[in-house]
This record gives sequence, C-alpha cells and structure tokens, in this order.
Amino acid sequence: MDKLVIEGTRRLKGAVQVSGAKNACLPILAATLLSDEKCVIRNAPALRDIATMLRLLKALGMKTTADGDIITVEPTKGRKYLAPYKLVSTMRASVCVLGPLIGKMRQAEVSFPGGCIIGPRPIDLHLKGISSLGADLSIKKGYIIARAKELHGSRIYLGGHFGSSVLATANTMMAAVLAKGHTLIENAACEPEVQDLANFLVRMGAKIKGHGTPRIEITGVKKLGGAEHTVIADRIETGTYMIAAAITDGDITIKGSRLEHLTAVVDKLTEAGVGITEVKGGIRVRRKRNLSPADVTTLPYPGFPTDMQAQMMSLMTVTKGISVITEKIYPDRFIHVSELNRMGAEIHLEGASAIVKGIKALSGAPVMASDLRASAALVLAGLAAEGRTDISRVYHLDRGYEKIEQKLNKLGAKIWREKEE
Repeated sequence: MDKLVIEGTRRLKGAVQVSGAKNACLPILAATLLSDEKCVIRNAPALRDIATMLRLLKALGMKTTADGDIITVEPTKGRKYLAPYKLVSTMRASVCVLGPLIGKMRQAEVSFPGGCIIGPRPIDLHLKGISSLGADLSIKKGYIIARAKELHGSRIYLGGHFGSSVLATANTMMAAVLAKGHTLIENAACEPEVQDLANFLVRMGAKIKGHGTPRIEITGVKKLGGAEHTVIADRIETGTYMIAAAITDGDITIKGSRLEHLTAVVDKLTEAGVGITEVKGGIRVRRKRNLSPADVTTLPYPGFPTDMQAQMMSLMTVTKGISVITEKIYPDRFIHVSELNRMGAEIHLEGASAIVKGIKALSGAPVMASDLRASAALVLAGLAAEGRTDISRVYHLDRGYEKIEQKLNKLGAKIWREKEE
C-alpha cells in the first residue's frame, strides 16, 4: 500500500491540465449498456473508479478498450444482467448500471454499492425512480432484483431528505429513455455531470428536455444507437487546484476548465481574497490580498458542492479569523477534521457545522485519508504545512485524481510516493 509524502511551504506556479470528470464519465460508461452499437468516450480520466467500471462492463458482456483518454465500448452476444458484489461493493457509482440494465434488458440484479465512508447514503431514490417506471423490485441476499415486462413513462418526484440525488437522477433517466411514453422527473439533480450524461443520451438518440433544470422531460424511444462523446472537465479537480493556488500563495493557470460550473466555489474563494480570472484556454488563480474567513454551507448544485467542503476547510485552517463550514448534504462528512487537527488546525464540531479558527501555519504530521475528498484536503494541508507530511491510504485519492503528484510537482511542489511499512 502506498503513502504520499509532502515537503510543504513551496509556492506553486505554472499551468496544470484538468482531466475529464469522473462523476460524469462513470454514468456515461454505464449508459453504453443501453445500445447495441459501439460507443466512443473521449477525455476519460485514468482513475481507479473508471477501471472498476470497465471491469463491471466486461462482467455484463461488453467489450471495452482504452487508448489514452479514449474508451471504446461494444456489446457482445453474451450480454448479462448480474452486477456482482465483488465489483459493485468497491465503488458506490456502480449502482448506476441499474437503470440501463432494467431499461435495456428489462431485468437487473445489482449488488448494494460500496465506496467512501462519508455517512449514510441510501439508495431509496434510485429504487423509487425505477419502480415508478413499472419495474418490480425486491432485495435478496444483498442484491437489488429488478424485473419488468415493460416500462412505462411516469411523473416522478426525486426529492430526498438532503435534496436531489445525482446518481438517482441518472439511473431514472437512463431507465426512462427506453420506457414507453412520457416521463417527467421533478426535483431532478441539476449538476453539470447530469447534463453531460443527458447530452450523451441525446447523441445516442434519446429524447430529453430540461436537463440542467429541476424538471427533466423524457419521451421514450424504441432503441438507442452508438455515439461519440467528450466528457466535460472535472469541476472538483479544478476547485482543488484553485485552493492549491490559494493555500500556497501561488499563481496557477488551470487549463480546460469551465468557470460556469464552479460559480459557488468562485464566489467563496473571491470572498476569501483569491483572484480568479478567465484567460485563454483556462482559469488563472492567485491571491489578491491576505486571506479572509468565509462561511460555507454545502447545498445541491448550483450551491457549494459537498465534494469541495474538505478542501475549503483546509484553506480556512490557515486563514486568520473564524469560519463556519456547514454540511447539509452529508452531515457526517467530517472525518478529515481530526486529521487536520493533528497538523495543528483548530477545528471544533457542533452538529453539522465545523468551527474553524485560522492559525498562522500548519505542521507536517503523519495523517490518514478516510475518503476521496478528505485525501485531497490532506494533500492541500500538506502543501501549506511546515515540514513533512505523510498521508497513508492514498488509494482513496487514486479514485478521483489523475496523476496528482505529477501535476503538483510540475507546479513546484515536492511530493512523492513511498510504500507504507
């Protein structure tokens, strides 16, 4: 098992290329199950989660090939509908094969998903969406069993206790595109990743309107064809490098990103004293003044993303003053707090809020990653900390950040991998 080692207090400068969005690419790959023709996905990131999805597609009877950032998926004669525990249990996003399997094959057996430990993440909205289209569902031996002679369009409300769900919206949308009649999804997730999936489905021949709004309308078609598609840039990776520039008093140009996907993050970083400007081919990020505290509340898109909460907390630990970070998507998503405190941060939890009192500097220390975005937060803290930081369990990081140490070293960081003892 690898660990990352960082020698901090190096000012980052230069340009970095952002990879394709993991959270868009995964459901797009799952959507290839809806077609009997070849699909070509471009700008796919080289990540552990993408590799897991490709193994899952192979287990479902699809032929996959990867050439750089281009993935080709073709169906074979041996199509299957069982998504096994061994694969699905390692990655929560694997559950997004449920919609295309029931949509295309009218049957599916999908293991309950696994992935990061960031608090309860029920799949009730997934089941609600699929059952509303006419599928019979049952739970047996840890598997979701879905059967349908025919799917029918329906009016579906996908509101949950903490708002809309990206994967539930994706699953319902993928099942509905081959359902008979008209489907209306209300309180649909509006994230750019949902929009990207819908754009891919439209290229395949689906009839979808309203994606990017809380009201998605779908008219079912008899079949979908193959398509080529380029995945959008990863907005969370973009936001992480924005904070890398701010926390190191750096000057970074982030290539390939779309600023309109990060409005809430840009707003809070600007409030904190970070200068963000669009330049040819990307975004330039640097401090405009001394950092100021900023209160953050995570909300569904276009609100501040929960996947940027931990990284923003790292920045606030070295920002003079008091910041309050409130988590309204996953209220238990604070496992990184204890690790940041090991580095000298002063963070106190009060329910679903973290009270952060900024200090002059963090101190390098051995810390442990608990999930994907917590890993990124610890990397950012290590970049700013005095001395050496050792981050164990970085396999979490490899699920969502492509070649992060190479990209950071190119910007002037000193970061490398070692085998854990």
